[in-house]
Order: sequence, then C-alpha cells, then structure tokens
Amino acid sequence: MNACSVYDLLRDIKDPEFPNTLEDLGIVSEEKITVSNDTVTVYFKPTITHCSLATMIGLCLQTKLHTELGREYKIDVFVEPGFHEKEVSVNKQINDKERRAAALEDPALLAMVEECLTEPEY
Repeated sequence: MNACSVYDLLRDIKDPEFPNTLEDLGIVSEEKITVSNDTVTVYFKPTITHCSLATMIGLCLQTKLHTELGREYKIDVFVEPGFHEKEVSVNKQINDKERRAAALEDPALLAMVEECLTEPEY
C-alpha cells in the first residue's frame, strides 16, 4: 500500500454538494496522503473555510478506507491545517470511531455516504 494506491481509492468519491468528484474539486490529492507502517493518513481541503459538509466528506473518506483496507491499517483523516474554521471539531468528529458509527446509523446520513461512494459510470 502506498499513497498512490490510497489516492486511487479516494479520487472518485463524489462531493456531497456538487456534481463533481473530490479529485475534480481538489479536495483530495496524492501529495496529502501518507502511508507509514500500519497507518494511512489523509489530509483533505474543503472548497471553502466554512464548508458545512466537511464532516460528511471526512466520513466518506473514512468509510471508503475502512471498507477497502479493513483492519490492516489505522486510518486518520484530517482537514488540511488552516482550511476550515472549525478544523479541530471536524477532525475530532471524523476520527472518533463511536461518532462515526452513530452517524452511519442515521438512515439519511448513511444514504448520503452511500451516494457519495457509488462508483462512477464511465
């Protein structure tokens, strides 16, 4: 596993608000992904500093990585420093296992995550 292969897993996730992928919008990039021993770390950059869906984007990233990588890796997903006005709060939400599980129990949130993770048709 390396940064390129992790990026390939994430690049086609759909943005929850716009009809584009996270790659298209510059939200994820290979340069902001590291793989070290058993840890995958991803930094993402919301489109605006007050993005109301930053937590949802982080939840999608976490869900995709946990689905694809299983328990082989510890997964950390963070807002790129300085790119969200509630960066600490968003990071806490998306990296807390219990909060993620609770969010995915909500049918509306789960449907949104599933829609974002639907594979694109080429």
